[in-house]
Amino acid sequence: MRAKYLSTIALLSCSMQFSVAHADSIWSQFIDPNDQRFDASNYLADNAYGFLPVPVIITDPAVDGGLGLAGLFFHESEEEKQQRLDVLRNSDEASQFLIPPGVSVAAAAATGNDSWFVGGGHMGFFNQGRTRYMVGTGYGDVNLDFFGFGDITLNNPVSLNTRATGLFQSIKFKLGDTPIFAGFLQQYIAAEIQPNNLGDLGGNFLPPEYQEEFQEAIRQLVTRDVTTSALGLVVEFDNRNNFFSPKFGYKYTLEYLWYRDTFGSDIDYQLAGLSALNYWRLSDRFLAALRVDMDIADSEGLLPPFATPSIVLRGIPAMRYQGKYVAVTEAELTWQVDARWSVNGFMGAGRVANDYDELKESSSLVSKGAGFRYQIARRYGFDMGMDIAFGPEEAVWYIQAGTAW
Repeated sequence: MRAKYLSTIALLSCSMQFSVAHADSIWSQFIDPNDQRFDASNYLADNAYGFLPVPVIITDPAVDGGLGLAGLFFHESEEEKQQRLDVLRNSDEASQFLIPPGVSVAAAAATGNDSWFVGGGHMGFFNQGRTRYMVGTGYGDVNLDFFGFGDITLNNPVSLNTRATGLFQSIKFKLGDTPIFAGFLQQYIAAEIQPNNLGDLGGNFLPPEYQEEFQEAIRQLVTRDVTTSALGLVVEFDNRNNFFSPKFGYKYTLEYLWYRDTFGSDIDYQLAGLSALNYWRLSDRFLAALRVDMDIADSEGLLPPFATPSIVLRGIPAMRYQGKYVAVTEAELTWQVDARWSVNGFMGAGRVANDYDELKESSSLVSKGAGFRYQIARRYGFDMGMDIAFGPEEAVWYIQAGTAW
């Protein structure tokens, strides 16, 4: 889990804790003396450490929505805690001081289509934040519809059940006084895949032009036990002005992973990913943002569905469109109504294919939508709100805590 998401969850949970028995005393912490509006900055400064329960609301239609609960545990000495709280209470740029030396998380969630997940992780900061370490592990029993790979589309989607245990680790080191980090990654997934209805793979489930070449290969891919295991490298540039809801700056991340038998993988392939997030302040009232993502799986044959890149875009259900080559771009324009409220409009497009030439010729899958934000913690520059996106098949709504990306 990335640092942004752990910190965002912490802020969200803090803002939602409210004791009816002490309503009068607590409510005063939620009023900003500058504008007399609701604001969680003071409450966060006083209560940002210890144990935090976090409600999880899942809106993705791919799993029919769902609910969950996470618990965050912040690790630091009493002296470190007091020093940090003193800074938090008196700083107008408190977001840079929020993350303590260590954060652990445990979580569980269940969805409307009988999927469920349990997991946990830890994020540690060393040498005054110049070294960052993350580890996460979990087990999931997930039901998702499988539609095919790239232009290889099934006649009817197959409902797949994937039971998987996963492990992720990363360590990054800051390069001098630059906003650049470089380091190493490890990923491991052991999965059992099978259709929920074996009859879905009977007969000719592929169009005639693909049956001879791919029918048996796909049948084996979605009815097998498989392990993928990799080591990789990561380089990251991040000079955004805010960790949670950036208004200007850039974050570029390049990852490259080698899956090899040497590392315990049943399949040998490479996976490369590039993410470019760009934020610009056009004027006092208008902000613009642009996201560009590219994922490439370099393999001789098709990969299991859970290991195949997919389009991640507001308005498109999880893992709906997959392929060995995935390209996504999304632009967003925000109008700052006043110091607290803003409204936004966005449009994105994605393409999938199984080789680069097909990617250039494939049709774009377009999504568009709008939303709003309220700055719930001024000193942290932290916004919350909701988006509704209209994708190729349906409309999807999202609760947003911090940036959508």
